[in-house]
Amino acid sequence: MATVDFMRALRSFTVRPQLPEELALLAPLAHNLRWSWDDRTRDLFRWVDHDAWEDTHHDPVDLLSRVSAERLNELAGDPGFLRFMRDVHNDLSRYLTEPRWFQTRDSSPLRSVAYFSPEFGIAEALPQYSGGLGILAGDHLKSASDLGVPLVGVGLFYRHGYFRQRLSPAGWQEERFPDQDPWAMALTLCEGVRVRVELAGEPLEARVWRADVGRVHLYLLDTDVDENPDHLRGITDRLYGGDTEHRLRQEILLGIGGVRALEALGVETQVFHTNEGHAGFLGLERIRMAIHQHNLSFAEAIEWTRAGSIFTTHTPVPAGIDRFPRDLMERYFGGWAATCGVTLDDLMALGHRPGDTPDTPFNMAVMGLRLAGRSNAVAKLHGAVSREMFGDLWPQIPTDEVPIGSVTNGIHGATWVSADMSDLLARTVLPEWDEASEASWQRIHDAPDDELWRVLEQARTRLVALVRQRVRRRALETGITASEAVWADDLLDPHALTIGFARRFATYKRANLLLTQADRLQALLLREDQPVQFVFAGKAHPADNEGKEMIRQIVAFAHDLGVRHRFVFLDDYDMAVARTLYRGADLWLNTPRRPHEACGTSGMKAALNGTLNCSVLDGWWDEMFDGENGWAIPSAEEVPDEAERDRLEADALFDLLERQVVPLFFDRPSGPASPPRGWLRRVKHNLASLGPAVVASRMVRDYVTDLYEPTAAGADRVTVDQAAPARNLAAWKAMARSSWPEVKVVEVITPGDTVTLGSSVPISAVLELGALSPGDVKVQALHGPVGQGGDLSETRVFDLSPSGSTDQGNVTFSGELSCLQSGRQGFTVRVVPFHPDCTSPVELGLVTWA
Repeated sequence: MATVDFMRALRSFTVRPQLPEELALLAPLAHNLRWSWDDRTRDLFRWVDHDAWEDTHHDPVDLLSRVSAERLNELAGDPGFLRFMRDVHNDLSRYLTEPRWFQTRDSSPLRSVAYFSPEFGIAEALPQYSGGLGILAGDHLKSASDLGVPLVGVGLFYRHGYFRQRLSPAGWQEERFPDQDPWAMALTLCEGVRVRVELAGEPLEARVWRADVGRVHLYLLDTDVDENPDHLRGITDRLYGGDTEHRLRQEILLGIGGVRALEALGVETQVFHTNEGHAGFLGLERIRMAIHQHNLSFAEAIEWTRAGSIFTTHTPVPAGIDRFPRDLMERYFGGWAATCGVTLDDLMALGHRPGDTPDTPFNMAVMGLRLAGRSNAVAKLHGAVSREMFGDLWPQIPTDEVPIGSVTNGIHGATWVSADMSDLLARTVLPEWDEASEASWQRIHDAPDDELWRVLEQARTRLVALVRQRVRRRALETGITASEAVWADDLLDPHALTIGFARRFATYKRANLLLTQADRLQALLLREDQPVQFVFAGKAHPADNEGKEMIRQIVAFAHDLGVRHRFVFLDDYDMAVARTLYRGADLWLNTPRRPHEACGTSGMKAALNGTLNCSVLDGWWDEMFDGENGWAIPSAEEVPDEAERDRLEADALFDLLERQVVPLFFDRPSGPASPPRGWLRRVKHNLASLGPAVVASRMVRDYVTDLYEPTAAGADRVTVDQAAPARNLAAWKAMARSSWPEVKVVEVITPGDTVTLGSSVPISAVLELGALSPGDVKVQALHGPVGQGGDLSETRVFDLSPSGSTDQGNVTFSGELSCLQSGRQGFTVRVVPFHPDCTSPVELGLVTWA
């Protein structure tokens, strides 16, 4: 029956559990999400009520609302429990106040970072994530907390989260969108704080919730408030839901509303970090603020905004980027343009590539790159792909010098590594193993094989138990009897080689690659002497029918009576299922079409649990595979026909499994029950080589030293003296652009054709600079081997210095090239604009070549 207006609550209130005074410390422990990665805190809540802990899917806030008064009173009188509770609370207090890594840094310019993301995967009890982007954002916040980095998160609170997944009898994904009640979560309402944005002339109100992620505050904006009409209350209904206009409204709230929320909260923000383009409109809000608060021009406001901004791209394919048509941009940003004193074409140009027409849809990634002083991809290969993908924004710059760097993603070890493995690493590597050096990680080679094998077998046994439990429960939910569902109790073998595949079901990830050779797969599954089994999990976007079809194919194969005991698809994939899979699989499978994987951190989580990777060399695996820490599936990316490419790569994958992986796992000269020594040698090398590289603490340190601190220093520099440096930089850029056609390399002077190895070659370049001064340019020599057609390769860049002037008023720049390699060498000379407040000498995209 439809709800009518008079049935709405006149007032609403929150009913919270009444804890005995002796148990008051449980409340702050439940409301700080550090419990999601702290074993002792989870043990404490498990002690409160083990069954309720499982029933609430490990949500301590929900748990405390369900525990009976009798049980609470019993705990209030238990000296052992009270002592443990006080110890855990004292540990949290120390964690929140003691100096961490960042506090040991000398005179860091960094005071604060605001990290904007459309999703955050902190814990399954706060389901505000869909996949890798959100999990990465959650791990970023957790590691920033562990390291003491002064960072806050900004996102949206989605009333229905992403979606819960069910499968129809035919194996087709069905979506459910349950209500999420923020009052019943580890969230605190920021009382008295309201944010208002305008949507095509309509005011939108949002309240702000705060989640405490250790030392880091995460602020989530929520439009489900009485001040909004129904069609606006639902803006924060679902993550990645709705049509293009709905997405635009969400992104306006996230970007513009997020900046206003920080201001309303009194949070001073020095550095703005945009995690993918969804929050990119924060740059437009900061431009508006600079124009009205600092009386800057549009061009000056852009420089002011760029100085404090970082943009991280996660998208290696153009189809993954948000684009908005001009008519929508005009409806929603016409007022912004008028307020800022610019035309709609000026605005659209921020999201356009060179050569785009005025009616070309507005590209959020392009705007992100234009309005950020520093930009990065999330793996080295992804950096190369991104420089190629966006190189036309700097048309005169060689692709490998396009100013998009990379910081390879990492994962939060305490969240993803099992307690057993963590204990082994603590005893073998270092108690704080996620902070250990490469040398310390080498100690894992000293771990006894029997002990390591026991950890891996226990994790596999837990995975088998989870699969049996979930499949049996799903079977009973369909209405069959318990006796008919007994087959689920025999699913999988706790001693078989277990291969895991769990991720978003996007077509390029090719979850169904194995099914292209079903007979070969079936033969692999039915080996009696060397049993092999697969566990699949993952969701397809509700609008992605191709992804849903891949799920249907896998489920159909899993229903085959001949193989279903060794081939399983787990529905409703979430963080809890993911943890058990990463820990319990022996081999982690990843089959993307290279180079479409930006990073792919699921394999990192598996690796830290002793699971070996078998993957196409894409994303993070391209830079971290060393030939011995897993297996690389050969890529046939040079083959243009996708079907033929898939066939070749499936062949290569089956060859690896049949000839290398399976034989190594079952190579046990001392008997089938003994540890596989060769396999364990590879597991140890996997941990030693990848342990220090895949942790998020390494990632966040890289962000601090390579991006946050330089950006903080730049942001401070352009804001002094009423933003005079931003004004000067904008004026200088305008002058450099207008004067650049006058810049010419008149002459290059160098000695003869032959030089001696190890000698230095003097070089001079005579320049005509027009209106520019020598201090406005950098003159660079690019030196390296000469290949076919005279092309330079593996070039090194040397700066030449001003050394005099000619009678004609030209300027001479000189320097020396060191000849450290024999063979045919060459060089060329170029000129690029230079200003000390530019983050890169190529950011203007202006180059004059000799």
